[in-house]
Amino acid sequence: MSFVRNRANCKHKTDQEGAVMYFPVLFVLTCLVSADAAAPRTYLLQEVGNPSCVRCCGPSEEPAEPPKKSKVKEYAVYPMPRVQPRIEMSILKGEKGEIGGKGPPGISGKEGQRGHQGQPGMKGQKGQTGPPGNSCKIQYAAFSVARRKSLHSTEYFQTVVFDTAFVNLYEHFNMFSGTFVCYVPGIYYFNLNVHTWNLKETYLHIMKNNEETAILYAQPSDRSIMQSQSLMLQLRDKDEVWVRMFKRERENALYNDDTDVYIIFNGYLVKAMDD
Repeated sequence: MSFVRNRANCKHKTDQEGAVMYFPVLFVLTCLVSADAAAPRTYLLQEVGNPSCVRCCGPSEEPAEPPKKSKVKEYAVYPMPRVQPRIEMSILKGEKGEIGGKGPPGISGKEGQRGHQGQPGMKGQKGQTGPPGNSCKIQYAAFSVARRKSLHSTEYFQTVVFDTAFVNLYEHFNMFSGTFVCYVPGIYYFNLNVHTWNLKETYLHIMKNNEETAILYAQPSDRSIMQSQSLMLQLRDKDEVWVRMFKRERENALYNDDTDVYIIFNGYLVKAMDD
């Protein structure tokens, strides 16, 4: 709070007494103004006493000039601006520190909309030549064998051996043992054709390894006929397929002459198994 005091010295003469000095005192009303005030305020400033010196007179004399009345003045007081201290960080800035460790990943945001398709890029350079492929990717297996001689069963089980090979691809059919060996796993088709003998029974098994998979049978008859059997088998690597005769109480036989071929065994791969 500050006070302002103005002094004015005046000299007045009187008839009976000497000069007397009057000191008009100006009191100023001072207010503490908050810096947060939003609008200006109005304060009254009261001036006390005459602003100038006048001559005193006796009862018979009129004053040369009537005394002036007190004046009231208005003063607009505005809020003082707030002083905000500011520290210059560049002065207090120290040396650069080490790089901190990697922080944890933040939360994934929402998936945005799909953008427009970009322009096609430039054609790349030609690549290197790849390794050679497998020449046996498409694999085959097939055989067709025949027997030119007649056969009578002398044992309870007797393997049928063939002496003529029409087709024996990659030698997968063993002509000495009469057995087809699977080297390409997959689905195979097999077919057996025989000629029966008059008044004799014909009883054959198509075998897969040591398992009976199909039977070719013909009862004894006055006439000889052609008899056939076929089937499809799924084979694995090293599976064997072959034909055997089965002898019961009656005589079991297969007929063939020296000029024609009646006993034929065929087989081929239908579809190889996927690796």
